[in-house]
Amino acid sequence: MKIRNLHIQESLHLLKLTGPIILAQLSQTAMGFVDTIMAGRVSAVDLAAVAVGTSIFFPFFLFMVGLLSAVTPLVAQAHGNDRSEDIPRILQQGMFTGLVCGGVIMVLVWFMGPIFSLMRVSPEVIPLTRAYLFAVSWGLPAGGVFLALRNGGDGLSQPRLSMFAGFFGLLINVIANYVLIYGKLGFPAMGGVGCGWATALSMVAMFGAMVFMLRKNRRVPLPGLFSTISPGLLGSLHLLIRLGLPIGLSLFVECSIFSVIALLVGQFGAKVVASHQIALNFTSLLFMLPYSLSTALTVRVGFTIGKQQARRLLRIVKCGITLACLSSMSTCVFILMAAPAIAAMYTPDSEVQQLAAGLLIFAALFQIPDALQVNFAGILRGCRDTKVPMVLMVVAYWGIGLPLGCSLGLGGWLGMRPGPEGFWIGLICGLTASALLQGRRVYRTFSDVQQLLREQLERA
Repeated sequence: MKIRNLHIQESLHLLKLTGPIILAQLSQTAMGFVDTIMAGRVSAVDLAAVAVGTSIFFPFFLFMVGLLSAVTPLVAQAHGNDRSEDIPRILQQGMFTGLVCGGVIMVLVWFMGPIFSLMRVSPEVIPLTRAYLFAVSWGLPAGGVFLALRNGGDGLSQPRLSMFAGFFGLLINVIANYVLIYGKLGFPAMGGVGCGWATALSMVAMFGAMVFMLRKNRRVPLPGLFSTISPGLLGSLHLLIRLGLPIGLSLFVECSIFSVIALLVGQFGAKVVASHQIALNFTSLLFMLPYSLSTALTVRVGFTIGKQQARRLLRIVKCGITLACLSSMSTCVFILMAAPAIAAMYTPDSEVQQLAAGLLIFAALFQIPDALQVNFAGILRGCRDTKVPMVLMVVAYWGIGLPLGCSLGLGGWLGMRPGPEGFWIGLICGLTASALLQGRRVYRTFSDVQQLLREQLERA
């Protein structure tokens, strides 16, 4: 009974930490949802332009998200070890890295033109996509600094900060979308291109909100964070990059397969692209649930390792994986039951609705392996194990998922008609392979970490 109560308490602790993270992720994921809804009301071409532009821009953005997610376990372990003096330096290293990375990605996005012809994107979509990418790129430097500060707040077990910043950014995004997409308050009607400028403005708004709240925060004081450069700032920067780079590459690999598929689907026409974007966008919206739990697991695992509590570490992992399974089964059932209504929410076009509802069935089927693999990765990040998981993701996505998807979706393998359905089957197989490989890695890494903590306790 005592063990059961401890597991319930740990599950509640995880949920308490996950809740604000979910709301923060909801606010940021909802921006893409709002973009898709509002652009879809203009035309299928505008929706397709946002879809193609997002598929090019988002992998680079996720690379930056992953790179800066190293701030979370570093801050969490420093917090667990009562080394509060190290936290401002870690945050400043994150801000510097985010600013530089955001600037580099901003320039890279400007030169993505050759990809359109390489991936056979429909000619009617290309001009709007170019303009969308140019607009959204201007928010990336501020977005990079915001991510560093957000992850630092999460590492301090204060996800409410990023939640408030995220909802402020969402408010700015909705207002700017309305004004710029439809041409209000004297602005010209930009259609899908307005989504890009609105997203850039929301990144700047979230950065400003996060700075304001950290300055006013008294729960964990961060003296000199915005006024004094910490000693050894650049000297130990390699520690953050060494931990964050594999995470960034892992997220890039994971997202890029979705983006490559979106671009390959572009050759089937604007309506098919629009339906694929609807299914992918709604799935991305639900992905905030397992991803938020994985962030909470990273914080709890890192903090517990810092405290050298081996038994609690085991409970955290068991509770986290159980919660991931339960939540993913719920979202799977929900999508299966509500697929037609979900598609109708995005577009009034009956043909696009029908295509999207069919693809949402496939999206429902990969909810469980997707939730498992992202939470296994969150546990490994808390253990500072990032290099091998990156390799496992490359094998699963690019060695299994994409080749199988291309064979089914383009080559008509096994008698399938060319189309997006084959790519979704490939995604399901790639995610399942990733979940199996990451789960095996968690088992082996977790055993090693527990043994190390026991040895440290015995020496103490």
